[in-house]
Amino acid sequence: MARRALGPATLAVVRAVADAWRDPARDPAGSWLVGCSGGSDSLALAVGARLACDRAGAADRLGAVVVDHGLQHGSAEVAATVRDRLIGIGYRPQAVQVRRVVVEPAAIATRGLEGAARSARYTAYEQALGAIGGPAAGSEVLLGHTRDDQAETVLLGLVRGSGVRSLAGIAPRRGPYVRPLLELTRSTLRECCRENDLTWWEDPFNADDRYARVRVRHRVLPALEDAFGGTGSVTAALARTAALARTDADFLDALAEAAEEDAVRPPDDLDCAELAFLPEALRTRVVRRWLVRAGAREPGAVHVEAVCRLVTHWNGQKGIDVPGLRVVRRDGRVVVAGAEAATGEAVRDLPGDATGCDRRAGRQVPPGDGAASGV
Repeated sequence: MARRALGPATLAVVRAVADAWRDPARDPAGSWLVGCSGGSDSLALAVGARLACDRAGAADRLGAVVVDHGLQHGSAEVAATVRDRLIGIGYRPQAVQVRRVVVEPAAIATRGLEGAARSARYTAYEQALGAIGGPAAGSEVLLGHTRDDQAETVLLGLVRGSGVRSLAGIAPRRGPYVRPLLELTRSTLRECCRENDLTWWEDPFNADDRYARVRVRHRVLPALEDAFGGTGSVTAALARTAALARTDADFLDALAEAAEEDAVRPPDDLDCAELAFLPEALRTRVVRRWLVRAGAREPGAVHVEAVCRLVTHWNGQKGIDVPGLRVVRRDGRVVVAGAEAATGEAVRDLPGDATGCDRRAGRQVPPGDGAASGV
């Protein structure tokens, strides 16, 4: 990409990406892959990453990955167009990977469309990272989530009655995944695309109000902005809430990890006496981490609470069925009794769970620019 004066939106994107490049948490020898769907957010990210790496003398350590979910007619053509666009921006052809994934119907039935597509997409990212050395070589994937995505995530967490971790929203950095644009708005990224004469792809799922995230995006947030202070103020406040909640959640998670050392007994059981003395905020975290490690499928707050009651309200219950396994109390310990069974106390999913599903209405969050078919 030739050097030229940058427009204000492009400059904002480049600065955000450059800050991520200078982040002490980044391996200075590592490479970057931009996850690009062709939507405005990920396309602007691709522009910013290309310019930032070029100016840092690291253009040879930048690539991109385009994931074709195969969920819509013509998805292969869209992926090919996105690849061509990335090459036009200045990406080396050999550094742009296109990966086709299969979103299994069984996974959609179990986890919802967004959850199933996200799982397939992140598997593709892991494979793409492996092709350039993987996280062990310091390689990372850049994703184009915005401040608007953050606000939507916080609102969805609020209406589901989620805990602090869900209200913490989208993490700027988690494992090999980096999201440098969380402080920029979707409108800024679209303006970045316009400044660079780039046409983005509009995912039709983003206009389908059968999905919860679309309703939040097009109905709820505009109504809140109109009622409480004008364009952008509510979105900014919700993003600020996420940052504050993340600080607290990270601290509590660290305490819970330390508490696990005393609460877990070989082979991998929970000691009821140790759990009983923990504050509830730590006990629930220890139990959830244990359930996930034992193979539970996305345990929600209701599942964690039910297992905790085996410790705090023990009345000789037969056991608790959570998605994927059955938990019982035995000889002063909470243990996994086997796969989920029909006996015991069944625990139903929350109306809206961590996969983004609104099960009461039979609805799912759409795979938009930051979900199933996006970044």
